[in-house]
Amino acid sequence: MLSSFNYLQKIDEYEDSVFVLHEKTERRFPVHKHRKGQLTYVEGGIAYISFKDKTYVIPARHYVWIPKDLEHSLQVRFTATAVRTLYFFSKNDEKSSFYNVMGIYPVNNLLLEMINYTEKWKEHILPNNKGYAFLAAIKEILPEISKTPLPIALPTTQDERMRPIILYIEKHLSENLTLEKLSKEFGLSERSLSRLFQSKLQMSFQQYLKSVRIVRGIAIMLQTTKSLSEIAYETGYGSISAFSKAFNQMTNMRPSDFSRG
Repeated sequence: MLSSFNYLQKIDEYEDSVFVLHEKTERRFPVHKHRKGQLTYVEGGIAYISFKDKTYVIPARHYVWIPKDLEHSLQVRFTATAVRTLYFFSKNDEKSSFYNVMGIYPVNNLLLEMINYTEKWKEHILPNNKGYAFLAAIKEILPEISKTPLPIALPTTQDERMRPIILYIEKHLSENLTLEKLSKEFGLSERSLSRLFQSKLQMSFQQYLKSVRIVRGIAIMLQTTKSLSEIAYETGYGSISAFSKAFNQMTNMRPSDFSRG
């Protein structure tokens, strides 16, 4: 199996090709960019796409579109996840603004069947190769079938003061976390801690806590058969209704609808 580095070197080898990559393994692609637009579909698990200041969740039955020349890193954290990636030529990107904006979108049945069908190919498919027209058609239909991106993002920071606070939140997510509790834990005033969240993560403590809890809820939902009440408890919500309300505020859908997708 080629290393991540070797794959990244090969993607831009032919400007007009579609580069096809199917994997069922845990892998982390380092920070990189390429001259091709990227469609990554996550099947049966969860992955994370990171940019300069934010990390986005790519849930099952969703794909991420990454425009050309946008630096990013990709991490698949669970070996049961299948990841299917198509790197498209960028010669006709001006046809739609869709191709120039990063977004995470649900996969409908038509697109799912088309993506799965690409498993018969690998690496560079050139314009004179069998299958090229089919792959080009996938890119062509994306702007028409992908209207509403999934708005789930977790900001990241390398700030030495914030890293232990973020790790503490992740480890104690089921508890009643408050600014007061965290300020005592880390010897900071509530005002100073609140300012840290705003300056380093560009969101309030409460906004960040809700984001982490919903992202954790999605991960549990996709990887286990736990009930909504169990998920609500593990993510720090006292009831299914409280979890569902927060989930809907972030994703514009109910947890039950999401898990069925």
